[in-house]
Amino acid sequence: MTRVLSCIQPTGDVHLGNYLGALRNWVAGQHEKDVYHGIVDLHALTVTTQPNVVGEATLSLAAMLFAIGLDPNVATIFVQSHVPEHSQLGWVMECTVSFGELSRMTQFKEKSARREADFVSAGLFTYPALQAADIVLYDADEVPVGDDQRQHIEITRDIAIRFNSRFGDTFVVPAAVTPTAGARVMDLQAPTSKMSKSSDTDSGCVYMLDDPKAIEKKFKRAVTDSEAVVAYDLKEKPGVSNLLDILSAASGTPVATLADQYSQYGPLKSDAASAVISMLEPIQARYHELMDDQAELARLLAVGADRAREQASATLSRAYRAIGLLSN
Repeated sequence: MTRVLSCIQPTGDVHLGNYLGALRNWVAGQHEKDVYHGIVDLHALTVTTQPNVVGEATLSLAAMLFAIGLDPNVATIFVQSHVPEHSQLGWVMECTVSFGELSRMTQFKEKSARREADFVSAGLFTYPALQAADIVLYDADEVPVGDDQRQHIEITRDIAIRFNSRFGDTFVVPAAVTPTAGARVMDLQAPTSKMSKSSDTDSGCVYMLDDPKAIEKKFKRAVTDSEAVVAYDLKEKPGVSNLLDILSAASGTPVATLADQYSQYGPLKSDAASAVISMLEPIQARYHELMDDQAELARLLAVGADRAREQASATLSRAYRAIGLLSN
């Protein structure tokens, strides 16, 4: 069975765009392939300067992943720092990648430029080495990535190939794959931009834990246009099209069918809000249930950590043997 690895950082709250665009596909995909999903809390340290933030965010994200339907008995859900082999192999990967290769990474150049006047963590520079370890530890065949992450998979492939060339065939060389297309979810206030937690304002971003009144308010104020004609046209009517996309994803009704059902924007906004509220209700209930029973949440994460460590320790041992490190 094809093994797939997808990871997510515990930075910021999960929003509707994350869920409909990607996470819902994780739930469906767990029954099709051998999937590993890591909450990469060590990567979050590159942007963390306050105590207790990462742990709390990790716990919340884990509860959300289980609440949306990821099954710990089917998928391997783990926290990166619970599997020390990540850091151990990360050093090996740092010693296998060159300074020049890391210097050419686009994300490092962009992120460090944005923080020019602030502290720039060395972890931002060496990040791809740890990410390479994350991937090759699990013998992942496929890593679903967007265009902004393809360079990271390419450098992972280069590192794995170089290691195999130096020390013998040790690591599976992963392939970057385009993830299954999820729903297109744009900002309700800026419908030509993706819904994002990094937007200037939260008014256009629907979070998974927003209460019904907040969701209704955000949809009611969603930007449309002055034509008062409900039609699906991404270029000319991005706001209306976004509402139709969201309602379609939440209700399961095709966009074309929905477009024919409305002649005014008000009912469309109201129905989109209601559909999202209904979709999120059981997820929110399960999330709060888990957050109120952190012993159960810890047990679920332990299941994933044990399974992940079994695979990761085998891969790390294989790498150490290939190098010829002295065994203890």
